[in-house]
Amino acid sequence: MGKAAAFRLIRPDCAGIDLGSEVHYVGVPGDRCETEVASFGCFTSDLRAMGDWLLELRIGDVAMEATGVYWIPVYEALASRGLRVTLVDGRSAKALPGRKSDVQDCQWIRDLHMHGLLKACVVPDAQIMVLRSYWRQRERLVGQRSEQILLMHKALEQMNVQIHKVLTDVSGASGMAIIRAIVSGERDPKILSGFLVARARAKKELVEKALEGRWAPHHVFALEEAVSAYDFMSSRIKLCDQRLDEEMSHLGGGPSHTLRRPGSSRSTPDFDLKTRIQNMLGADPTTIDGIDANTAGVLLCEFGTDLSRFKTEKHFGSYLGLSAENKISGGNIKSSRTRKVNHRAANALRMAAQSLHSSGSALGAFLRRLKARIGPAKAVTATARKIAMLYYRLVVHGTAYTDPGEEAYNERFREQRIRSLRKQAGKYGLTLVEAAPA
Repeated sequence: MGKAAAFRLIRPDCAGIDLGSEVHYVGVPGDRCETEVASFGCFTSDLRAMGDWLLELRIGDVAMEATGVYWIPVYEALASRGLRVTLVDGRSAKALPGRKSDVQDCQWIRDLHMHGLLKACVVPDAQIMVLRSYWRQRERLVGQRSEQILLMHKALEQMNVQIHKVLTDVSGASGMAIIRAIVSGERDPKILSGFLVARARAKKELVEKALEGRWAPHHVFALEEAVSAYDFMSSRIKLCDQRLDEEMSHLGGGPSHTLRRPGSSRSTPDFDLKTRIQNMLGADPTTIDGIDANTAGVLLCEFGTDLSRFKTEKHFGSYLGLSAENKISGGNIKSSRTRKVNHRAANALRMAAQSLHSSGSALGAFLRRLKARIGPAKAVTATARKIAMLYYRLVVHGTAYTDPGEEAYNERFREQRIRSLRKQAGKYGLTLVEAAPA
């Protein structure tokens, strides 16, 4: 047997970096200097020195693993010097064992990237990165504000003030007005029920009954602290909304100072997010069933307006971990399951799919049919993949989505099943005959 052909060298001027919290190890080709590996600190001056050293050695490509948030300053520092920086998934670099030290890691990353064996992560352009930072910060603040609502429930429960079980949302206008009055010292149920607004007034008698409790000072104090933290988080969210509005306006999202659409959820930014996204993409992704303004915002801030970096819609679904990975051996599929991917866009698409459970749309019928056949978890993933593919077509090809409806979907599925049954019957020399209507 002849000598095996070596892997083709694609990037001879390549370096690999093993990132750390305090020290970064950089591996370069052995013919560039006496020492293949050098270490640099995490300070800005150290990153500048790293860039100078790489440029001095005529390095043009750099690969590094996506390690926490440590990669961000290194990526930005090297990219600003004109180096082509590739961020890679750590799993692809650790496919082979036996190289577990900082020095060996950076050399292994270098060697793999030289021969084109690493898959690059999707890193949006600088403007979208700014937008994504604001959006993720807003998500964290919304989550922290939700925790304060739970703490309000806990304090009310300990005082046996059951207002949170009578009102649909204690953080609504009626609930917060009553809670603020309690914090201010009001204890009379009749006076407190006077703060009810709109449709909540129909529950006035039940609310008065729920407002009878034990007003222990330490529980009232806990309620006051939760309200103060809730107000603080709300003010920070409002500031994030202003920054998001400004950034989207700069990126082609239309004129600033637009208002939130009527009927939008309080978790939606305090401006017309749907119009902003529509102006930036040149299409309205909320026409796809399951995608609301928030879901579209997640997809836009995670990937930007250009999805052409994914060759096809199937590549897009695979990147999100929504497509099955088939392990084939001997021509047989040994296993078929999706990768474990913790991606904000994938999670948002799964939530969008779950919201279609009672929908009268074609996607809702698709979800319900798969739930009955393969179970809820797999059905949600499959529906999320279908939504992702529709979003890809909309953004890349400008293909608008029109919902055919549940009845049209069921009829189409019925025709497909009939064709399949006729084909199977033909294999056995049989003829499928449609039964006469009763």
